[in-house]
Amino acid sequence: MQDTSHLDALNLRLSHERSYLAAAKTDKERAIRKVWIAQIEREIAQEMAFLGRQTIDPEIANMRDDDLLAELGKE
Repeated sequence: MQDTSHLDALNLRLSHERSYLAAAKTDKERAIRKVWIAQIEREIAQEMAFLGRQTIDPEIANMRDDDLLAELGKE
């Protein structure tokens, strides 16, 4: 069984940073937190590749539910 503790820690950190971004009070704080979130997302993608797991395309991951359902309905 693979050790996913690093991946788990990265996902928890990402969750926290997204919460902090939502609560940010200044434009400067929001800008830096967006950079940090992007860095964590890249690190998660690298960890997923290291573990041999598939990653989710960020464009798909950030889609609104209605848009995702519309894309799934296309063929």
